Amino acid sequence: MTLSDKIINLRDKLNKSLDENRKYEYIYNLSVELDQLIAEYYRQTTR
Repeated sequence: MTLSDKIINLRDKLNKSLDENRKYEYIYNLSVELDQLIAEYYRQTTR
């Protein structure tokens, strides 16, 4: 699975969690993880 695929999957999981009104901590953790993947993506693509 590519980094882009991981970002897409996690974004979808985050969006679903928001739609389902999951707990704040769960949503926050997904958001932080997604931010980290996006930062890694930009580090790799700007070299």
